[in-house]
Amino acid sequence: MIKPINQDKNFLAIPAERATKDDMLTVRDLIDTLVAHQDNCVGMAANMIGVNKRIIICQIRLLPVIMINPVITSKSNAYQTKEGCLSLTGQRHTTRYENIEVTYENQNFNKQRQAFKGWIAQIIQHEVDHCDGIII
Repeated sequence: MIKPINQDKNFLAIPAERATKDDMLTVRDLIDTLVAHQDNCVGMAANMIGVNKRIIICQIRLLPVIMINPVITSKSNAYQTKEGCLSLTGQRHTTRYENIEVTYENQNFNKQRQAFKGWIAQIIQHEVDHCDGIII
């Protein structure tokens, strides 16, 4: 189901709780909501639709990729950039990293470990910030 975008900064600043198999409806809602906003959105965290769980979705090429309980385990090559967010107006300066490694669970709750670089790494970092209660 397409959910409204949460703009409550107090809620967005709360670190997300670990997701479980009971949160699979949130996964479906994230997919539906991302698709509804695909013209101006490439990633989303569960707290952006009002659910305080550690779940993100990122558009990688044509496929939306779900990451449950993502944690960035390494990062390198810092750079400065400006980012916008559906939950906030305007753009803000932030530090991102060209290369990251992420551990997460897929939709079957199988553990994954994957390296990302460039644009997709930036998207993942933004969404993991949401999970950590970091508002840029």
